[in-house]
Amino acid sequence: MTLLLHRTTRASWGLGIDINCLKKNVEPSAEFNVEAPSARITWIANFVAPYDASMYQNLGDRLQDFRLLLSTDMEKCRTWTPNLSLSNTRIQRTLSWTYQSRHPHGFTETLQSHFPYDTIPLLLKEKPKVVISGEFGARTLQALIYRFLRPGTRLIVRATVSEVSEQGRDRLRNWLRHVVLDHADAVLVNGRSGAQYIRRFGVPLEKLFVVPYTTDMTFFARVPLERPPQAGLRLLYVGQLIGRKGLIPFFDTLREWTLRHETRRVDLWIVGTGSLRDILRKYALPSNVTVRFLGAVPYDDLPNMYAECGLLVFPTLADEWGLVVNEAMAAGLPVLGSVYSQAVEELVRDGHNGWHFRPDSQAEMYSALDRALNTSEAKMLEMRRNARKTVEYLIPSYAADQILDAVRFVLSPRESNGRN
Repeated sequence: MTLLLHRTTRASWGLGIDINCLKKNVEPSAEFNVEAPSARITWIANFVAPYDASMYQNLGDRLQDFRLLLSTDMEKCRTWTPNLSLSNTRIQRTLSWTYQSRHPHGFTETLQSHFPYDTIPLLLKEKPKVVISGEFGARTLQALIYRFLRPGTRLIVRATVSEVSEQGRDRLRNWLRHVVLDHADAVLVNGRSGAQYIRRFGVPLEKLFVVPYTTDMTFFARVPLERPPQAGLRLLYVGQLIGRKGLIPFFDTLREWTLRHETRRVDLWIVGTGSLRDILRKYALPSNVTVRFLGAVPYDDLPNMYAECGLLVFPTLADEWGLVVNEAMAAGLPVLGSVYSQAVEELVRDGHNGWHFRPDSQAEMYSALDRALNTSEAKMLEMRRNARKTVEYLIPSYAADQILDAVRFVLSPRESNGRN
């Protein structure tokens, strides 16, 4: 994949072109240098999520000088095992705190924020040519200051956002984002909605690079597509048990559907933990619904969970992506998902590889659930094949390709950085 491909396809987003055109396999063009840049590159992030480890490893293998600065080995609200196996990784000196955030969709969640206060000294010591900084907080503001102190430096901002996830941001935060984006040399977004959000800040199209969430699909893709009858329509939810994930509205809809279909049995497996666990356990569902709470499951064991179920439920009220959609599709599970997940919006085609709905419309959710649970076995097998094929390109090396395109772009002479 070359920079030329991006600069011809990205310019058409405003016309509604399907962003999946970016995934086409294209031979490298002689017009651009496809070798990995030799400049020192430092990536600043919160922590290494299990699904990001392979992407960082891929970048480290392809770049001559790649460093990773982390605010923490793992956030306290996460159940993942810390991964510090990557070379040239350093934990920063960091102040961390939690706060409450209220979203216009009606949920409140507890978030953790970090201030890695030694960012500028470390950057001045390591002198990277390119800094990639995640999000718009303290680390990115410090990276911007470093860019001012060393004008030859290039700053790439990784903006994992969507139009839904960023609703309700206050004026100060939006002003700070304007400041950062005015001086960023490139921006990594995770989908079309993220790109449209960033465009509101006046960022030129040529500075936007799409880097969807990816993970190592090897073990998910080994899950057999065929399911035994008892598992064919078994519902699976994977994620935090918190208000943002829309589980209460989904339980309301599931209750209504099963009351109207007394002769049908529905199994729902729930993987994850969170503040709503006890509330969901006590929820009064009809006797023809069986809910199994499996708690936190190690990431490496997730393929086994997908293998035992027929379709994924993802009723989120706001998600800038939703990697469980990638995982489920790779494992052959059609997705019954909310369009307030950017992954659902990008990847799910109704009746082809899943069913989508707005979670704040019970009628839409009920209709989608009804269609899913009345899908024939033959049609479901076809949808499983379609689901797996949909995400076969979303692997860590693909994400690394897009990131390296952005790095080459910011290192290229300024006069060549215009649109084609």
